Amino acid sequence: MRWADAEGHGPVRYGPPLPEDGLPVLPELCGVLAAAAGRAAAEPVGGGTALLEAACGYWERRGLPTEPGHTAAGPGAPALLLALTAALGGDVLVPRPCAAWWAPYARLLGRPVFHVATPAECGGVPDPYALLETVRRVREEGGDPRLLVLSVADDPTGTVAPPEVLHEAVEAAAGEGLHLVSDETWRDTLHTPAGTVLLSPAEMLPGRVTVVSDLAGGLLPAAWPAAVARFPADADGTRLHARVLDILTALGARVAGPVATAASYALAEPEPVADRARAAVRLHVRVAAALHAAVTGAGALSRPPQAGRHLYADLGPLRAALSAHGVGDAQELEDFLTARLGMPAPGGQRFGDDLAALRVRLATGPLLGRTDEERARCLASPMPLELPHVQSALTTVRTVFGELRDDVRRREPPR
Repeated sequence: MRWADAEGHGPVRYGPPLPEDGLPVLPELCGVLAAAAGRAAAEPVGGGTALLEAACGYWERRGLPTEPGHTAAGPGAPALLLALTAALGGDVLVPRPCAAWWAPYARLLGRPVFHVATPAECGGVPDPYALLETVRRVREEGGDPRLLVLSVADDPTGTVAPPEVLHEAVEAAAGEGLHLVSDETWRDTLHTPAGTVLLSPAEMLPGRVTVVSDLAGGLLPAAWPAAVARFPADADGTRLHARVLDILTALGARVAGPVATAASYALAEPEPVADRARAAVRLHVRVAAALHAAVTGAGALSRPPQAGRHLYADLGPLRAALSAHGVGDAQELEDFLTARLGMPAPGGQRFGDDLAALRVRLATGPLLGRTDEERARCLASPMPLELPHVQSALTTVRTVFGELRDDVRRREPPR
């Protein structure tokens, strides 16, 4: 089966799952999970005491004091976002582009989703003036916008919005009475922490922001689904928390007991977890830089990635060469690059972008190897880009994009 064929079908059109970093599971995490494998008691809906207290400690260390009574856990961020969307009601606003899994859950509930224009340098945070205009237009047409979902370290673009843009967007949303869900899954994966200012909207607007973080972003393997949410510490936040727990209960959406134990351990960030997280970021930074150089060297446009494991590329400058291969939109670009690169290359249409635009998200994980042994060597090597299997993967990327560049040059009229 082709990778593109494995995605969801029908009107909801689910996007790709949360990406894995491709690295072997941390042995200490395996030990914690194995020790909890005999646990017979189910984790309470919304998370047990140990998990919620660990989540509070995690946020406390990031300048967001939190009480367990305003925290909830679920089997992955999608379950939490689905419950939040159902509890808040109304129409949903998201950036363009945005994470592939945001809009489908609103559509699953029958809620309209409106994409808001987002500058390339502000991935994850919509333009404040475009946000106000979208809210005005939706209301004029009889809609009821209530929820804005954004991210401070963005998937799919891998960028971080400047603090002043985030401030303006948050103020605009507050002025229109919107509740914000801040997806902070990738906040701990900054490529240059000393040079990138990352703020949470919850620091600016404590009473109207719910923070959601999927632990697959940096603490747990994606195959162990667990996520945590932080609610406003006021009466409205208490009511929203209660409604979300009701919905999670109706769905039977609880974290598996052994996974909850592993998540509690990971959220406490003991030395093995913290060391692995830092090492994984260092590795992905190097591979992302090489990937970005290969893509932009061929003439494509892409902001340098600042967080996460992805970059978002605009291949519009290569349209003439791509059209010769029958590529005229983002879906055809996805099919073309997935086949040529031998790895997933989801097109921008999966992230709410314009189908006609030739945009694509590329990830670093597939370049780390195909076996646990190869990936472990990447993690341990001081020069992972010089490993033969990584060199081979990057050579494939350079070759595919280089051929497109050369084809464009051949088509240029002589000067």
